[in-house]
Amino acid sequence: MSTRHWVIVASFFLLVVLPLGGITGYLWGVAKDQYGSVTGFTVRQEESAGAQEILGGLAQLAGGNSSGDGEILYQFILSQSMVRLVEDSVGLRAHFSQYWEEDPVFSLWPDATIEDLEWFWSRIIRVSLDSTSGLIDVRVQAFDPETAYAISSSIVAHSQAMINALNDQARDDAMRYAREDLEASVERLKQAREALTAFRTRTRIVDPASDLQGRMGVMSNLQQQLAEALIEHDLLKSTTSASDPRISQVQRRIAAIQDRIKLEREAFATESIETGAGQEDYPDLIAEYEGLVVDREYAEGTYRATLAAVDVARAKAQRQSRYLATFVPPTLAESSEYPKRFTIVALAALCLLLSWSILTLVYYSIRDRS
Repeated sequence: MSTRHWVIVASFFLLVVLPLGGITGYLWGVAKDQYGSVTGFTVRQEESAGAQEILGGLAQLAGGNSSGDGEILYQFILSQSMVRLVEDSVGLRAHFSQYWEEDPVFSLWPDATIEDLEWFWSRIIRVSLDSTSGLIDVRVQAFDPETAYAISSSIVAHSQAMINALNDQARDDAMRYAREDLEASVERLKQAREALTAFRTRTRIVDPASDLQGRMGVMSNLQQQLAEALIEHDLLKSTTSASDPRISQVQRRIAAIQDRIKLEREAFATESIETGAGQEDYPDLIAEYEGLVVDREYAEGTYRATLAAVDVARAKAQRQSRYLATFVPPTLAESSEYPKRFTIVALAALCLLLSWSILTLVYYSIRDRS
C-alpha cells in the first residue's frame, strides 16, 4: 500500500477504533450498573353538577381551571424546588457521588452545588407529558433499585403535596372572594334600605304608591259620579221640558264634577305637598321613591346571589377538587437497565465513523485541488 493508504488506515485506527475501544472498555469495565424505576400519574379534577346547576352556575365562582395542571406539574418535577425536596428526603448528593472516583462519567462530584445537582437531575430522570390526556410518565435511574424506588416515591409524594397546595390556594381564594362580594352586597343593601328609611322620615310618607293609589280611587269615584250625572241629565231631557229646573241643576253638577276631575289630573303633575323638608313636588317624590325601591330590590337580589356563592364555595372547600391519580405506582427493579451500553456504543461508533469519513473526504478534496 502507498503512504496515503497507510495514513488513512492509521487515522481510522486513531479516530475510530481507539476511541470506540476506550468507550467500550469504560462501559463494561468501569461504569457502574444503574437501576430504573417507573411511575405514572395524572391530575384529575372532581366533576360535580346537580346543586351547582340549580344555583345557576354560581359554582364557577368557587372553582378553578385545571386545564394547565399537567403542565404545571411537569415543570414542577423538573424544577429546582423538586430537586431540593428530593435531596432532603432521599439524599441525591450522597448517593450519586459515592462512585465519583471510580465512575466519574455517570457520577456526581461530591462538592456539587444545587445548580449542579439540578443539571444532574435532568440526567437521571426522564419526564414525558401527554398534552392531550394529561398523563405524566416519570423514569428514574440510580445505582441501586431501592434508591430509584425512593426517588420515584418522593416525586409522587411531593407532586401530591403540590396539588394539595394548589387546592388550598384555590379554596382560600374562592372563599376570600366570595366573602368580599358578600360584604360588599351587604353594605349595598344596608345603604339602599337606609336611603329608603331617610326618604320616609323626610317626607312623612310611608309609601307614595299607596298614596297615589288613593288619589286614583278619588279619580275613579269622580268619573263614576260624572257618568251617573250624565245619565240623569239625558233622562230628564227625554221626559221633561227644557225649562225644568232639575235640568239646570244636573248641568251645574256635571260642570262641577268635570272641573274637579280636571283639577285632580293637573294635581298629579303640578301639586306640591308639605313634607319635613318643606314644599316638594309630588311627581318628583314618586320618581325618587321608585328609584330607591329599584336600588333596594337590586341590592337584595345581589345579596341573595352572593350568599349562594358563599355556600357553594364553602361546600367545595370541604372536599378535594383536584387530586393526583397514580395509574402506575413506583416500580422496584430487579435487574440493571442502565447505562444502555449497546446503545451508547452503537451511537458512538456511528458518530466516530461519520466524523472520520468527513475528515477523509476533506483530506482527499484538499489533496486533489493541490
